[in-house]
Amino acid sequence: MDEQVLIETRDARGVVTLTMNRPASFNALSEEMIAALHSALDRLHDDESVRVLILAAAGKAFCAGHHLKEMIARPELAYYQQLFARCSRMMLAIQQLPVPVIARVHGIATAAGCQLVAQCDLAVASTEARFAVSGVNYGLFCATPSVPLLRNVPAKQAMEMLVTGGFISAAEAQSRGLVNHAVAPEQVDTDIEQLVQSILAKPRVALAMGKELFYRQREMGIEAAYQLATQTMATNMMDACALEGVTAFSEKRKPTWAGS
Repeated sequence: MDEQVLIETRDARGVVTLTMNRPASFNALSEEMIAALHSALDRLHDDESVRVLILAAAGKAFCAGHHLKEMIARPELAYYQQLFARCSRMMLAIQQLPVPVIARVHGIATAAGCQLVAQCDLAVASTEARFAVSGVNYGLFCATPSVPLLRNVPAKQAMEMLVTGGFISAAEAQSRGLVNHAVAPEQVDTDIEQLVQSILAKPRVALAMGKELFYRQREMGIEAAYQLATQTMATNMMDACALEGVTAFSEKRKPTWAGS
């Protein structure tokens, strides 16, 4: 993979970090960046050694959204349809990954960059980070970013962000539900590591089942959601990890997860 686009690192625990590495363009989602992210996510999807993914960025910003200069160079409807469809598929690949994805946010996360934060399962932000869906300032309503934004942030707060294009602070992003934690810059990695350790202490299979259920049931009516959740729990209960966990609880000991 082109290191100018993306850097992939992995530790012995199965924690993978993908770093967007186009600092000069504030890690804008160019066609090349979208393709590189999607390719990396696809490779990781079936790798059972992966336990957690951290999405990070180099330079002063997390992600400034789509690469506008690249976009205006091809003012064609078909091109824009294909571009936004490719970006949407990349965003969905984050949700479809069977392990938790944590956004490590600093600097700005604007437009599709804010979408990227909202699409991740968890997010830890520096208190110096700022967030906006700012396309409307340039005559372009952030339609695709609105999809995960509305699934993270209450409707009126999401709409305010979308129609004003204004920035919110990391503290506001936390209070609205866009990020889990907003911490001092020097505490970001420590905070993420605490999340990682907690996740690694759980069986991978249970988290994979749970993540799939979480997103599928969110789009359902309550009766269908309960039916799906019932089936998921029953299937999970038949897994060796769950049986070990319940047995360990009854025997008043810590469980030992196979393959974790």
